[in-house]
Amino acid sequence: MSELRQQIQGVIENEPVALFMKGTPQFVMCGNSDRALRALRDAGAPVTAVDVLPDPAIRQELSAVSGWPTIPQVFVNGELIGGADIVEELAATGELEQKLESALGPEYRSARAEQVVGVARA
Repeated sequence: MSELRQQIQGVIENEPVALFMKGTPQFVMCGNSDRALRALRDAGAPVTAVDVLPDPAIRQELSAVSGWPTIPQVFVNGELIGGADIVEELAATGELEQKLESALGPEYRSARAEQVVGVARA
């Protein structure tokens, strides 16, 4: 297994809410990434973001790990939730907050703030 794939899996497995996106929360580079981020923020999720733009290999490895071809990709406690459309739909019905509370506990909103982590080939 490549080091890059291990790093991606580490983020997915170790971060409560992982958002693989184009850009960062401070400088979003894609409308769909922005939509997913807004839905997560509105739900109070403690988001860990990974920018997939610095290296095309990140997207390739991410899709190989998740089986999901598009960006953004949202994971909660290691489970792929989906992309922007799915996350927005879950948010609109209240299911996103329910899923976050079920996976992370009722105090998930008081967890740490957003952070950005990088993954890269050696």
